[in-house]
Amino acid sequence: MIRKIIHIDEEKCNGCGICATACHEGAIDIIDGKAKLVREHFCDGFGDCLPGCPTGAITFEEREAPAYDEAAVKQAQQLKQKEKMQREGMRIPHGGCPGSRMRQMHRKEDAAAVTENSYVNDVIKSQLCNWPVQIKLAPIQAPYFEDADLLIAADCSAYAYGNFHGDFIDGKITLMGCPKLDMVDYSEKLTELFTRNTIRSITLTRMEVPCCGGLEYAVKQAVAASGKDIPLKVVTIGINGDLK
Repeated sequence: MIRKIIHIDEEKCNGCGICATACHEGAIDIIDGKAKLVREHFCDGFGDCLPGCPTGAITFEEREAPAYDEAAVKQAQQLKQKEKMQREGMRIPHGGCPGSRMRQMHRKEDAAAVTENSYVNDVIKSQLCNWPVQIKLAPIQAPYFEDADLLIAADCSAYAYGNFHGDFIDGKITLMGCPKLDMVDYSEKLTELFTRNTIRSITLTRMEVPCCGGLEYAVKQAVAASGKDIPLKVVTIGINGDLK
């Protein structure tokens, strides 16, 4: 089948291994000091490996390639994780992808702290001022996009960061998305949106997990393709809710 898949320019590749680490599907190996796409059916075409490449050796191309095999990827991830845990003498957890790995954070607060934090007595008001917020559903052109400070948020970031409304949504037009879940390249729609509207600034909130690199890449590509000099600020949020 003809589909989008990554291409690695071995002449530009310096063998740093960043792409192999970012590819949680395990499609890339470092062989003889060069990154190689050794399992084409493991490549989902989202390009999580692209943003981290320091030499620009990785690009997209459309060509004949086997279909993405999600079942084979999950099986390989589970086997790899199991082997790692066995080597380290640890209990084997569920999941392989850092972006979907189950974690639980225990937040200890005493009764006095909760009261002082005003969550008991005060209502935290929403700062959202536009709808819809999902990138897939948002219009290409709307009055609220004109001269707007735009917030593009990875879906998980709003849940991970405690005061997301106050620190990020307040005063901004909000769009949210996850290219891994939506299985779509946002760059085309965002390019058209940036081109048709007067966007004053863009703040991108993403998670620290590698799969969020696809959203960052799509936004940067869209800004470049629009031909506009739109200020872009990227904020990375940790799984524990801290700013990186």
